[in-house]
Amino acid sequence: MQKTGAIGVFDSGVGGLSVLRHIRQLLPNERLIYVADSAHVPYGEKSREYIEARSLAIARFLQQQGADAIVIACNTASAAAAASLRSQFDIPVIAMEPAVKPAVAASRSGIVGVLATTGTLASARFAALLAQYAGSVEIITQGCPGLVEQVERGDLGGADTRRLIERYTAPLLAAGADTLILGCTHYPFLIPLIREVVGSEIALIETGAAVARQLQRRLREELPGRLSGSQASVQFWSSGEVEQTGRILPALWDGDVEVQRLPQEFV
Repeated sequence: MQKTGAIGVFDSGVGGLSVLRHIRQLLPNERLIYVADSAHVPYGEKSREYIEARSLAIARFLQQQGADAIVIACNTASAAAAASLRSQFDIPVIAMEPAVKPAVAASRSGIVGVLATTGTLASARFAALLAQYAGSVEIITQGCPGLVEQVERGDLGGADTRRLIERYTAPLLAAGADTLILGCTHYPFLIPLIREVVGSEIALIETGAAVARQLQRRLREELPGRLSGSQASVQFWSSGEVEQTGRILPALWDGDVEVQRLPQEFV
């Protein structure tokens, strides 16, 4: 029997919208449900146990709303909670990971820089990626405290945001990196400013489009009787102040935006 479903997507805040836009572009007929866990942003400095608990709560909410596939649109939450979600939910769970493999292939200098949260850089998942794909390429990592918060404020081009980008990219460029991995889903919203700072010759690698393709493949393979919704829609939920999230979203998302408050039992 064929059935319709929805795709649930979540992040610590609004950064996962950079992934959601690729999903909407590739799968335009889907019902999409996005949760910004803004009451708990950023995840990058929090413990694995804390992030895992939040991820499980949000996944339960998304399944309750009819999601038959979940995208963890957050590198830190992917590293902390993907295995747990996959063990507890009998639906496709698609996770993020820094794009080490394509960045290694793209680099001409043999030096790749990684911009990410400290939680992502400290994870076993990231260490495994380096062991698998780095090869002879030198990978230089840079934690970026404060960048997520700038995006959450909607400050995509201000002086403070520029100073942070200059501070974090300078040692990578000085070391000879010609390719930078954007290892947090918030960072693609800063690409215009990053490009101004680092110049046009530096390759910037993000993974939103690859995650959307992986989602499409998993739906076809694992849910072959599934139909897309007859009416495409996007619902936005937040565990934080919906007014604040609602003010930021128009700068990050093309289309009408109405943010609903996540029910208290999931906050």
